[in-house]
Amino acid sequence: MSERVARITRTGGPEVIEWVDADLPPPAPGEVRMRHHAVGLNYIDTYHRSGVYPVELPAGLGSEAAGVVEAVGDGVEGFAVGDRVGTFGPARGAYATARNVAAQQLLHLPDDVDDETAAALLLKGCTTECLADRCARVQPGQTVLVWAAAGGVGQLLVGWLKAIGATVIGTAGSADKAEHARAAGADRVILHRDEDVAARVRALTDGDGVAVVFDGVGKATWDATLAATARRGLIVSYGNAGGPVTDVALGTLAAKGSLFVTRPTLFDYYVTAEERRAGVDRVFAMLRRGAIRPHIGQRYALEQAAEAHRALEAGDTHGSTVLVVPQG
Repeated sequence: MSERVARITRTGGPEVIEWVDADLPPPAPGEVRMRHHAVGLNYIDTYHRSGVYPVELPAGLGSEAAGVVEAVGDGVEGFAVGDRVGTFGPARGAYATARNVAAQQLLHLPDDVDDETAAALLLKGCTTECLADRCARVQPGQTVLVWAAAGGVGQLLVGWLKAIGATVIGTAGSADKAEHARAAGADRVILHRDEDVAARVRALTDGDGVAVVFDGVGKATWDATLAATARRGLIVSYGNAGGPVTDVALGTLAAKGSLFVTRPTLFDYYVTAEERRAGVDRVFAMLRRGAIRPHIGQRYALEQAAEAHRALEAGDTHGSTVLVVPQG
């Protein structure tokens, strides 16, 4: 049976995404064939497409999907045909109606988590767990700043951080997005197009600044992030939506108050099967207690991926975006 698969043969704008028909071979040993029902859109997909993160060409796109097992290769244990499963990488190729994927990158989806929620939650939720718990180790009572608090990871971070007892200041680009950030639990929201974010943060913290900044924007917000961070504070720079940060000067970190900076990658924290399982279990636990609420702000048909990329990069989305895969 022929499948529809996204491919890029060159890097560039959304127009480089091409859709081709492909015949999948039987799953190799250790692999499972997964029929996709919903695919998650993530900013990292645009980095692979544009060349910010180099990939070997031709390449597939997307790492996050939910669906069902259709076939199982030799040596695979724990998965059977008909099982509901999800994946969040690191292998790419989720922009497809179906694909063969290593069983070690799959997880069983619980009955109380539907496919679209899983596709909106797995990668972003595990990223949130990694950033807040494993990387920054945020403590109750700390005040933190979350850039793009109405985005997919941003909303999850806000809810997660509130659940562990932090005071959360978020940024948003519009009044509408500010409402989404507040609904996620932000204590204060700064409209970054209208206000000096660092000055406002200092005013809200009696001049101290915040203990931790979660910055998924990058170059465009770097100076404001430096100016908003408290003495001996931590900057968690985890994205490049506003361009990559390439000029971190150690002397500047000293001058700004002996700051710490880290550029985490999820799969340096999710190396072993045990680390992956613990992270996913923690995400589902936070979902069930209502601490995080993955808001699906927009849905596109699978082959509208280029349109979805344009909207994401233009800042015209809020919450998570899901690519819906046609069935039958």
